[in-house]
Amino acid sequence: MALTTEEVTTQVLEMGKKARAAALELAVLGAEKKNEILRAMAAGLRAQASEVLAANALDIAAGEERELSSAMLDRLRLDETRLEAVAAGIEKVATLNDPVGEQLAQWQHPKGFSIEQIRVPIGVIGIIYESRPNVTSDAAVLCLKSGNATILRGGSEAIHSNRAIAKALQEGGEAAGLPANAIQLIPFTDRESVKVMAGMDQYLDLIIPRGGKGLIETVVSLARMPVIKHYDGICHVYIAKKADFAKGIDIAVDSKTQKPSVCNALETLLVNESIAAEFLPQLAEAMEEKKVELRGDEKTQQILGDRVKAASEEDWSMEYLDYILAVKVVASVEEAMAHINQYGSKHSDCIVTEDNAEAEKFLRGVDSACAFHNLSTRFSDGEEFGFGAEIGISTDKLHARGPMALRELTSYQYRLRGEGQIKAR
Repeated sequence: MALTTEEVTTQVLEMGKKARAAALELAVLGAEKKNEILRAMAAGLRAQASEVLAANALDIAAGEERELSSAMLDRLRLDETRLEAVAAGIEKVATLNDPVGEQLAQWQHPKGFSIEQIRVPIGVIGIIYESRPNVTSDAAVLCLKSGNATILRGGSEAIHSNRAIAKALQEGGEAAGLPANAIQLIPFTDRESVKVMAGMDQYLDLIIPRGGKGLIETVVSLARMPVIKHYDGICHVYIAKKADFAKGIDIAVDSKTQKPSVCNALETLLVNESIAAEFLPQLAEAMEEKKVELRGDEKTQQILGDRVKAASEEDWSMEYLDYILAVKVVASVEEAMAHINQYGSKHSDCIVTEDNAEAEKFLRGVDSACAFHNLSTRFSDGEEFGFGAEIGISTDKLHARGPMALRELTSYQYRLRGEGQIKAR
């Protein structure tokens, strides 16, 4: 039976109240204690593996009945190997440096007292996400390691899996001292719960939506607390006048085809007009081998003929997440930067060139969270950056930008220590 709006509101607000109490306990836990809890959470997930896999089977069966795509079903599916990878990922987070307590700055006041700027947890973080049940674990453990309580709201496709994973993590962690209600999953998928979360700024300090553009825009329009967004991944590679062709083709092919369904995959290729006639046929041959459909502007069509389809205006701002690539010929690095800044999503953009001065101009001129010189955009990833697991890639500028991991889940506090100094003298 569906819950009433009043029932959803009451339950979610009560979860917020409990999370606030848990956050105060988490804030004073030391690094070793949190690591002990994380290892216990991994053990708890392994101990309840059969329950988690049984729950996942219910989600898969429901997805098949709803005729979800094979790609969606694959994102939903858990097996013993995948579940062990999730548990191992928790243990890896336990080995990472704890950002809480890090001294960011320190100085002395003229009156003799000290001032420190110290990393502290944000408090209570709400995370709204779709599809993948492993996000339940990723989000919970990163929040725990950084000293935050979390309220998770997953999508309907993985509701049984999410419930089982959250239960295993909380129960496993409690055996080692995890505060009650530190990890809470909203157990229902009513859309009203998103609205309630977005409005309960008395309990939530931050909300992070992970999902489609519609979900993100809904949360942004309703939220009464800060939101960290991960909008589209419209990533570009610009092949400059002095590019090494072999590098350019390798980078373009890898960026597009290594895993086309992810946010850091290449969507638009820009090519300098001085090399386009020579470079584009080589690129087309490489992309044809990978069965990539090309959509080009007029100049690209003149060079490639029937090997490319005509691009529309919509193609320049399209996140395909598929074996499709938009291609445009540009006159200069300035035109490439202007195109990226107009049509891109401020995610990850690359220049391929042997001209370091031009590369520097590009890196400074693109308004992107991650700017690359001579390497695949697929490296735009928290694990590749050495952060361990990530909670997403922010296309915002405040408070976090780019791959988000432990440090991005903290704030800071000023701590002043004196010996009786007063302002009056």
